[in-house]
Amino acid sequence: MKPITMAAVVGILLAALLYTTATFAERRARVLKPSHLKLFWAGLFVDTIATTLMTILSGGLHLNIHGVLGVGAIFVMLGHTTWATAVLTLKQDRLMHQFHTFSTAVWALWMITLVSGFALALPRMATKTRPQPNVLTLPN
Repeated sequence: MKPITMAAVVGILLAALLYTTATFAERRARVLKPSHLKLFWAGLFVDTIATTLMTILSGGLHLNIHGVLGVGAIFVMLGHTTWATAVLTLKQDRLMHQFHTFSTAVWALWMITLVSGFALALPRMATKTRPQPNVLTLPN
């Protein structure tokens, strides 16, 4: 696997770990905390870099379900994380205690995007990395 491909895959998996940890820690706490916000921002940052690498590797943005979901998910995550920043900055107690429902929905959208990316990439990766059988041709 090329180093840029490895970096992109590791980045996407790290982003998934960060965003999942933030989402479920917030759900468990039932209140949005600064530590959750830091993880959301870190997940968004890593995901944006990894998605950019994936886009470069695939030859550009493709207008398919994964491409549309991917762009949409980045913007939804940006909106979610920005709103979380505002909620914490303004100390809106009611929203801090209800925010986990929105976070879970954003996480679910992101996971659908992640799974669709793997579903599209794995068959291509399998055919590229599968060794070609040795073909023996016999003379007529």
